[in-house]
Amino acid sequence: MSQSTFIVAKFGGTSVADFEAMSRSADIVLSHPDVKLVVLSASAGITNILVELASGQETARRAFLLDEVRRIQYAIVDNLHSADVVRDEIDRILESITTLSEAASLATSLALTDELVSHGELMSTLLFTELIRERDVAVKWFDVRKVMRTSDRFGSAEPELKSVGELATQYLAPLLNDNLVITQGFIGSEEKGRTTTLGRGGSDYTAALLGEALHASRIDIWTDVTGIFSTDPRVVPTAKRIAEISFEEAAEMATFGAKVLHPATLLPAVRNNIPVFVGSSKAPNDGGTFVYPETNEKPLFRALTLRRRQTLLTLHSLKMLHARGFLAEVFAVLARHHISVDLITTSEVSIALTLDTTDTSGQARGLLTQALLTELSALCRVEVEEDLSLVALIGNQLSQSPGVGKEVFGVLSPFNLRLICYGASEHNLCFLLPSKDAEAAVQTLHRHLFE
Repeated sequence: MSQSTFIVAKFGGTSVADFEAMSRSADIVLSHPDVKLVVLSASAGITNILVELASGQETARRAFLLDEVRRIQYAIVDNLHSADVVRDEIDRILESITTLSEAASLATSLALTDELVSHGELMSTLLFTELIRERDVAVKWFDVRKVMRTSDRFGSAEPELKSVGELATQYLAPLLNDNLVITQGFIGSEEKGRTTTLGRGGSDYTAALLGEALHASRIDIWTDVTGIFSTDPRVVPTAKRIAEISFEEAAEMATFGAKVLHPATLLPAVRNNIPVFVGSSKAPNDGGTFVYPETNEKPLFRALTLRRRQTLLTLHSLKMLHARGFLAEVFAVLARHHISVDLITTSEVSIALTLDTTDTSGQARGLLTQALLTELSALCRVEVEEDLSLVALIGNQLSQSPGVGKEVFGVLSPFNLRLICYGASEHNLCFLLPSKDAEAAVQTLHRHLFE
């Protein structure tokens, strides 16, 4: 494909939630001739149902959930002209979901969860492909697992970039010359062919990885909001849309909780200077946000993000005093248990750190294991605090601008801040506080800094 004429378009769950939403998304695709590859999430609500089925449910609940999946997908099937052909394919997938959910009721596993959850994207892409085909467009359905080679860490698999590039060039690129290709986000396969997932929100990452592998000129992320805002409009209704933002700023926002982009989405784009556009499939003519390598305007304060369900670990040990190697020991333990550390502050005798503890289901399940806590307790006294939220102020040259601390923390005096990280990056200032106060803190800061 020529880089100057190739756009990858990704549509999220709300953009393929029902027949009407799928039709709007099809209109967007067909109005952009340069779109050659379309990456889809599962229809809204399907992934949550499949995750629940994968956790093992008793017979009555399982039957109810299976009926919900059938209802959501059949509502789309029934609006297609060649409904019978597609219904047969959807029925085969539903049979597989039924079998796997029965297996999950006996014994659960992360591998089984990934296999079961992948069916959401398989169904949405089959339905969307048929909808496009009915508009007399040359279209092909493609199983992304042929090219999205990953590690075998089920629930949050890592793509193997070299393999993805080679396989996409071999199997996917030839199809793009004469067809519009529809494929799945979020899912992949490991070396033995077992299905994996890239973690919650991984459809954006899939689009970016395929855009990188195929040398796309742009990656379009179509969602249910008209771009990236100064903060979540659901928390602050007066939040303002940002017309253009730099990769660094957007990556900070994504990392610290902005829901519009998956945190890893921008990495493949950054590596290759591929612009990203974020817009609403419900209002495609209302504009959106372009993410560029650099922007002319670099305001001191750009946006506020909020990330909920944070865990704070505080590790106390007098052995730290004037000692060497204690931090290395702690991080070695965390690495053995596949724990990623987000923020860290230290004193002479203690370390406080926040953990990224979400998995495919978006929950903190299973990561703070007894084995981990036992191993850490051998080194130090461990305190665990949950029900916290992380607020991040995103901007430019924050650590080099006098008065930022006073301007930010001066208005936060009513709130109990549990941890502050400032100075490690010129693009963010972060603090942790009880979840019950988080929205009020964001509203207060937004009013002071952005309105």
